[in-house]
Amino acid sequence: MGQKINPRILRLGTIYNWSSRWFDDKRYKDTLLEDYKIRRALMEKLSNAGVSEIEVERSINSLSLTVYVSRPGMVIGRGGSGLEDMKDYLYKLLNIKKNAKSAPKIDIRIEQIKEPNLDAYLVAKGISDQLVKRLPHRRVMAQAIERVMGGGAKGVRIIISGRVGGAEIGRKEKLQFGTVPLSTIRERINFSSVPALTKKGYIGVKVWINRGEK
Repeated sequence: MGQKINPRILRLGTIYNWSSRWFDDKRYKDTLLEDYKIRRALMEKLSNAGVSEIEVERSINSLSLTVYVSRPGMVIGRGGSGLEDMKDYLYKLLNIKKNAKSAPKIDIRIEQIKEPNLDAYLVAKGISDQLVKRLPHRRVMAQAIERVMGGGAKGVRIIISGRVGGAEIGRKEKLQFGTVPLSTIRERINFSSVPALTKKGYIGVKVWINRGEK
């Protein structure tokens, strides 16, 4: 089972918490789509700041966002001006008048990622960007593994699949160092999948990082 499902989903409630925390039995579909729009828009807008994850928490007439980035200074800006601009951007994105009585209060909290080399999404995104630039895939994977293990991980696994190196027939390349026990729930396995759009087509990049027991 551990080999077939997302490692984060398997560990929900024991190690990891849900990325969206709210209850809405009347507008569930609309609220879910709002979460998707917010995440997609902010991931694109804050890509230069090294954004990895966005947690959404809703209560009565309030919307709280926790954004995990590796370079928080680029998001906050001088005197917090960046946060105010982001709030205005979200109100416009959701078609909500900021000063309206029914407008929810948006609260944004920025959390810094202390060790970017232990974040699976940032590692996968780095590999994806380098594959788009047509760098040798084996060297890119080896360098990524070296950085992750240097960051203090107990193990890392990287799999890329597709028309690797512009080959006519798609194939899968795998590189692993250390231990990555996917069925052991007490181990903190960080997983992410990021596609790389090359000139020859998409190449899927999957990264598993074992951070050890909590």
